[in-house]
Amino acid sequence: MRSPSPAKRPAITAIVLAVTLAMAGCETTSDWLMGRRTAKAAPVDVEVPQTNSYLTELYELTSGDPATQAEIVADAQSAATITPDPSSQLRYALALATPGHAATDNVLAASMFRDLLAQTELLTPTEVALATIHLHEVEERLVLDAEARRLRSENSRAAATEAAAVARRISSVEAENRRLSESLAAAEAKLEALSAIERSIREQSNKDNNQ
Repeated sequence: MRSPSPAKRPAITAIVLAVTLAMAGCETTSDWLMGRRTAKAAPVDVEVPQTNSYLTELYELTSGDPATQAEIVADAQSAATITPDPSSQLRYALALATPGHAATDNVLAASMFRDLLAQTELLTPTEVALATIHLHEVEERLVLDAEARRLRSENSRAAATEAAAVARRISSVEAENRRLSESLAAAEAKLEALSAIERSIREQSNKDNNQ
């Protein structure tokens, strides 16, 4: 077989290059049509804006004044009521679980977190993490609150028992004082009676002597 002449070589090279580019283009187009990611395609994290929204609101809730806090909680509650999807429910639960404001409700927050974690397929991985972490924190606070109530109750009972014991001792002392006072009064009355008898005897003796 004869090799192509030098004049025809550029044309052959151009044809080969065109075929190669066409084949590459077809493969790229096929990948695009079939939804396959190419090596140069950068992944897009759709969770970042939502996560930033949660964190920003939590920061504003912890650092804001009472009016700002009340506004944030009211808005979260309204959204959870009007559009009760997992994201709005998580937002409201996070607001309730945040300590330091008037609307903090650990019991309701824990219940909402448990409900959300029972349907993790509807949450993003970040939302699952937020719900899990805050549920653990709320449960710890509930345990500490229960322990504090128990200690206060025990202290109250101990104080009441001590107060009752003191009251009994005071009552006993007062009763003893009354008994001693009555005994003293009786003794003084007897002494006065004896003194009167002695005076009477002396007077009668003096009278007899004078006679």
